[in-house]
Amino acid sequence: MSDDRAGARAAVQAAPRRGLVLGLLCFVYVLNFLDRQLVSILAKPIQDGLQISDGQLGRITGFYFALFYCFIAIPVGWLADRTNRVRVLAIACGFWSVATAACGAAGNYAQLVIARMAVGVGEAGGVPPSYAIISDYFPREQRGTALAIFNLGPPLGSALGVAFGASLAAAFDWRLPFYVIGAIGVVTAIIVALLISEPKRGAFDGAYEVGAAPESFFATIARFFANPVLCLAAVASGAANFITYGLSNFATLFLMREKGMELGEVAIWYALVVGAGMGGGIFFSGRLLDWFGARAKTAYALLPALSLLVAFPFFLGFVWAPEWKLALVFLMAPMFLNSFFLTATVTFVQSEVRADRRVISGALLLLVMNFIGLGLGPTYVGFASDFFAPSLGAHALQAALYALSPMYLIAATLYFWLAHLIKKSSVSGELAQ
Repeated sequence: MSDDRAGARAAVQAAPRRGLVLGLLCFVYVLNFLDRQLVSILAKPIQDGLQISDGQLGRITGFYFALFYCFIAIPVGWLADRTNRVRVLAIACGFWSVATAACGAAGNYAQLVIARMAVGVGEAGGVPPSYAIISDYFPREQRGTALAIFNLGPPLGSALGVAFGASLAAAFDWRLPFYVIGAIGVVTAIIVALLISEPKRGAFDGAYEVGAAPESFFATIARFFANPVLCLAAVASGAANFITYGLSNFATLFLMREKGMELGEVAIWYALVVGAGMGGGIFFSGRLLDWFGARAKTAYALLPALSLLVAFPFFLGFVWAPEWKLALVFLMAPMFLNSFFLTATVTFVQSEVRADRRVISGALLLLVMNFIGLGLGPTYVGFASDFFAPSLGAHALQAALYALSPMYLIAATLYFWLAHLIKKSSVSGELAQ
């Protein structure tokens, strides 16, 4: 180890704010996901208030949002790699929070679509800079756990959104949660700008990463997609995310419409399943990755593949269950296992690309992951529900979720293929250049 690298490592390890930084970034991600999921969580009262169909709900929570969220992340990521990543994150958090409040003011479907697109624009600058900041605060051997803690944002955001949003909506009105959470986000953006310091790029990585000449915008994108391992990792994560968003964006509506849950019951029991199941799965997957990933890089693909195969029959049980209590028992396993892929794929990409390409590499990963998953997953389920409605009536959404189930096998197959490519390639020599 060079003296420069040892000095950089010692300096960052001694920084007293490392835990604070990770906690703040995780909270920002909680808000990011909470804002993103509020429409899905409050789907039933929003549908009743604005008179929108399952297909329209699928498009507004999926395709319309993802169109802006995915593609704007690319130029934002490229800019953040060349400027202050913390400042980019703070501005993005403030913007999406204001847009979230605007969702609560929507008087019709078109206004809600515009507000949701604005949320997508802001959230495009949230996660990729955070990935890179964490990767420059933590060494490789701790990065899986650190990113797993950060990735607790989705389950915590979903659980808090269900508990907090559903409770407020049940007691007052579906619009109030958007206003309250939007205001919290604006305050958080100011705190981030004041308390988080921009870390040194590549402090924990090889000397080849530090001080290298930056690439152009298009050259950086071309380099990512020219690598078959990175491309397959992105596509496999997209297939897994197709399941995650196809399920989560309709789970509340499904439980209320077809399993007989009330909004107050959703606020307690479904929130507990999401928080404990998804949160436990993400944290546990990070610990497994730190252990197995240090011994074989194929673990970053094999763990997601195996977790998806184990989750598959439990997902079918959730859809089949005749009442909501049994459905939630079955749902615990998919909630725990479905998110193994997220920590694995993010950690793999962040650890294998050069430090000055981390934000845009994370953005490109999220582009593919979320355009397939967030953009197409809910859209597909909503379209399928509308398609089955004339023949199946009240059970159309159940049929749509059954139609989602083959994606488990497709995603697992893609991750097994990724493990094969990782084993064949000298990955670190090919990617980090």
